[in-house]
Amino acid sequence: MKSFFTSSLFFMATMLIISGCSNKKNAMKPPLAKKINKELRAHDHTRIDPYYWLNDRENQEVISYLEAENAYTTAMLKHTEEFQTELYDEIVGRIKQTDMSVPYKRNGYYYYSRYEEGKEYPVFCRKKDNLEADEEIMLNVNEMAEGYSYFQVVGISVSHDNKIIAYGVDTLSRRKYDIYFKDLESGEIYEDAIPNTTGYAPWAADNKTVFYTRKDEITLRPDKIYKHLLGNDPAADPIIYHEEDETFHTMVSLSKSMEYIMIGSFSTLSTEYRFLKASKPDGEFRVFQPRQQDMEYFVSHYKDRFYIRTNLDAKNFRLMETPVAKTGMRYWKEVIPHREDVLLEDYEVFNKYLALQERINGLTEIRILSHNGERDFYIEFDEQAYLVYLSTNLDFDTEVLRYGYTSMTIPNSVYDYNMKTGEAELLKRQEVVGGYDPDEYFAERLFAIAPDGVKVPISLVYKKGIAKDGSNPLVLYGYGSYGSSMDPYFSSVRLSLLDRGFVYAIAHIRGGEEMGRWWYEDGKLLKKKNSFSDFISCAEFLIAEKFTSEEKIFAMGGSAGGLLVGAVVNMRPDLFKGIVAAVPFVDVITTMLDESIPLTTGEYDEWGNPDDKEYYEYMLSYSPYDNVEAKDYPAMLITTGLHDSQVQYWEPAKWVAKMRDMKTDDNLLVLRINMDYGHGGASGRFQRYKEVALEYAFMIDQARD
Repeated sequence: MKSFFTSSLFFMATMLIISGCSNKKNAMKPPLAKKINKELRAHDHTRIDPYYWLNDRENQEVISYLEAENAYTTAMLKHTEEFQTELYDEIVGRIKQTDMSVPYKRNGYYYYSRYEEGKEYPVFCRKKDNLEADEEIMLNVNEMAEGYSYFQVVGISVSHDNKIIAYGVDTLSRRKYDIYFKDLESGEIYEDAIPNTTGYAPWAADNKTVFYTRKDEITLRPDKIYKHLLGNDPAADPIIYHEEDETFHTMVSLSKSMEYIMIGSFSTLSTEYRFLKASKPDGEFRVFQPRQQDMEYFVSHYKDRFYIRTNLDAKNFRLMETPVAKTGMRYWKEVIPHREDVLLEDYEVFNKYLALQERINGLTEIRILSHNGERDFYIEFDEQAYLVYLSTNLDFDTEVLRYGYTSMTIPNSVYDYNMKTGEAELLKRQEVVGGYDPDEYFAERLFAIAPDGVKVPISLVYKKGIAKDGSNPLVLYGYGSYGSSMDPYFSSVRLSLLDRGFVYAIAHIRGGEEMGRWWYEDGKLLKKKNSFSDFISCAEFLIAEKFTSEEKIFAMGGSAGGLLVGAVVNMRPDLFKGIVAAVPFVDVITTMLDESIPLTTGEYDEWGNPDDKEYYEYMLSYSPYDNVEAKDYPAMLITTGLHDSQVQYWEPAKWVAKMRDMKTDDNLLVLRINMDYGHGGASGRFQRYKEVALEYAFMIDQARD
């Protein structure tokens, strides 16, 4: 029998749906979560959490409350429903429905994926020897996904003899993948099914042995590597490696050369590799270089040597090489030295050339060097703000480099570049259905000044002809964590904002790695607040430069970017018209004190360990949930997913409940909980844009007020 509270929530949800919301100014009351005070003690300090009880997705009372929040959101945004549909149709209408990726060659086959008209999922295909050959369909995910509300395929791995594939499937959106095997000649799906993995299983050269990573059932930390012999019971698979350090996760892969199986162990600041000849799957893995605190290294194999990208005595990383037989760091020889003003992000090795992906003054660059020393140059690009990146390059014996290029005005483009002649061939540019003229838009790169005098880059795009008089609505997007750089890329989806007079801006704040490794280190741990003050400075700069005003500016961020906008809105709620926070990490202290929550132990190097009083007090000073106050807040749309494995749904749910109880304004505050999905949203190609349409409709509607 349902409790009175549960029954009341069902009644409230029903009434909200029936009554609708024809007038967005109505006085309909939102659902209010009950309070059950829970004392949380640490370091002789007590926090009272009245909404801790929401941490139970198996509790029907919790589910009913979430459903009531969804019903309230539907009611309060009902006047935008037709507009949401218009936006969704507009966004999806720009996407080329029948489309294909640029094929790449590996081990005698050309591989690609394609989409069919009106279908949500990809079809994974290949052709033997040349692109004129008959198509072989490896997996048609549209057929596989029938009957599922969520379906994702990852990690397709082909055996060395090209006859069998291993692949991972997630049907819950919790990033727990079951590995399956398919015979590509007969179409048979093997009985072997391996549960709770990362979804990827590289093959040994015998074409019957794979290695894979399993996750801890509670924390979802990838912690164990197993070996599976096709046809055997997976429950009896031997464990090959156990990563016992709870601050590390582990994974297994096949080298680009296909000659080595590599086991990698990773924390935020340290790495360690083990390697084994793929031709000897029953052999013992060797440690490449024992882990050291604060030392990262990444390994690739080429002929008789390994290349190593490392931060050993090199904050911005350098490139080393070592013989296969002597992998310890005392044998490493420098190939590309460390540079204070250049971040070495990636590289590709070829028979005659080395291609480097570097980041200089916040922008990515590609540098080409010949092994004989005759050539050393950068590929030139003309725009102020852009992203160039190394694409799929699996052939060592070639003079052609494949790279990708995009900017805030140029759709994603794939090129083949001849490193000898300097000629570039455009293979594919993302098509915008209905027509798109980049000359109608303008992108630029500006700098705000942070309180400590640091220059913070901002990438902007807007339609030409807008007046810089403060009247434009503007979306300021930010992330600023994990050293993840938010690059200026093209989005056809974004056109729905730009064509309605919005300016779109990316704040390249500290905590990312846009300006080098120091940029990351200056926005983490006990310097995390630099991320927040940088973002505020960017908003103030854009207002001062008359791109927008306090009545027209919106802050947007997801996951750790949700933490960003959550902290910022507590610090400067007066600065923004509205906030969009997607799957936001906002209950920082409680989550980081709970080692059973997925990802927690691996996050200590990013946020700090609150078992240390200094970190506890610092994190407590900015944690969005803990710093909600009785004051006016801007309009807010917050989204989450019930099955989110990275930021648990109860964080944004608790945050909303607390703000509802304490805020002193009557601005709109709505929570959308996706009851079927997790951190990444819907799995379908088009379905995901329904949430984007909701976010855009929310901001456009608020900008009209």
